[in-house]
Amino acid sequence: MVLNKAYWNYLLICVLALFCQACGVYSFSGASLSPEVKTISIQNFFNDSGGGPANISQVFTENIKDYYQQNTNLTLIDENGDLLLEGNITRYDFTPVAPRSSGSNEVADVASLMRLNITVNVTYINTTDDEFNFDNRSFSFFSDFNAEQDPSSVEDELIEEIFDQIIFDIFNASVANW
Repeated sequence: MVLNKAYWNYLLICVLALFCQACGVYSFSGASLSPEVKTISIQNFFNDSGGGPANISQVFTENIKDYYQQNTNLTLIDENGDLLLEGNITRYDFTPVAPRSSGSNEVADVASLMRLNITVNVTYINTTDDEFNFDNRSFSFFSDFNAEQDPSSVEDELIEEIFDQIIFDIFNASVANW
């Protein structure tokens, strides 16, 4: 049986991909960590914004823990990890975005869009290489919705969308070094 060139190319690519992943040289998630980094400690993020649902800090903390566990080979431990993440939610507010005329001379302009803004301040420490450490760095994102909607009816969905982006940005700034 003669194996064709395409088969050998495919096999070579698979072997190289496995080699790169196993050596810690490259991660398909974008994380670039040295092989000696094996653990991460993520402290509870507190809500210092004065707004948001009562469980917002717990939701953020669990989401960021899940993201790091799904996208790295790091073991999550309570304290003294090779990597440390901690911080707090510092902004949570709704603001009007796009004014529109109400069509009446008696009533002032009203917003057609509202925006939920969330900011999270984060400290990141890599105990094996302090080159990429950062202290109290702000990560913000927002999501807009129709002002005619009740904010509480879309709030959970907006929070999830915003947290996904903020966590992605934190991940890239910390272990992906972007």
